[in-house]
Amino acid sequence: MSMFPTLPEDGEPTRGTLHAYAHAVAALPRAHAAVHPLWWHVSLRVRPDGFVTEAMPLPDGGAAFVRMDPRNHLVVFETSGGGSRSFPMNAGLTATEMGNALIAAGSEFGLSADYDRSKFANDDPRPYDVGDASGLFDALVAAEGALTVQRNRLEGPVGPIQLWPHGFDLAFEWFGSRVVPTAEGGESNDLRAQINLGFYPAGDAYFYSNPWPFEADLLLDVDLPGGAEWHTEGWEGSILLYAEVVDRADGVDRFLTYAAAVFEAASPGLMR
Repeated sequence: MSMFPTLPEDGEPTRGTLHAYAHAVAALPRAHAAVHPLWWHVSLRVRPDGFVTEAMPLPDGGAAFVRMDPRNHLVVFETSGGGSRSFPMNAGLTATEMGNALIAAGSEFGLSADYDRSKFANDDPRPYDVGDASGLFDALVAAEGALTVQRNRLEGPVGPIQLWPHGFDLAFEWFGSRVVPTAEGGESNDLRAQINLGFYPAGDAYFYSNPWPFEADLLLDVDLPGGAEWHTEGWEGSILLYAEVVDRADGVDRFLTYAAAVFEAASPGLMR
């Protein structure tokens, strides 16, 4: 695999815009895609032509998709029948304007729902640098490729690699056999133990892994390789700063060594 590329030095305003627009994009599959119990239907997938939603069935047949295209700097509503409506990401549109434009495009092709507009309600004009957007896309494509290598090494139930609009992070889940009783909103619920492995491109960008449940007494004494550390402030898991792997010939190998080490340490506790 190629090296992890450098992230744009001043790319946070543009990353913030992509994040805001991702919330607007996700409002449509949230309402129209086939519902997944783990909310996979609201996430995006990294593809060579951008970040793409799940398929949304159209009333007259076929399906629609929304694609964020950081190469051509467009958000595109498109259908399997060839219909298309495009909206520029570098025109300063607010997240509210982008979301409303996408909903209007969907209505042209028969999509209608009570959309949760609170997910993208933001009236601040959005800055966007085309070079920074391309650089962020390159980093997410590289991260998706490295995550795919680790994902393909694992046996057992594993989820797709997803770009989550909520945090604008890229991750997948591996599920253990352990079932954990939980209570949320006064209702009991049994959840499968799992490990998330992902990439967060904001600020001091980092790869992360979140074993759940987090067995601190078993994990915190395990030394992680390549500059990785356990993380317990705010969230529990492990972290490998992107700076430890970026622009290094062995960067992907260092990441994969880290990912394998966390899995080796955490997976036994998720199988009992």
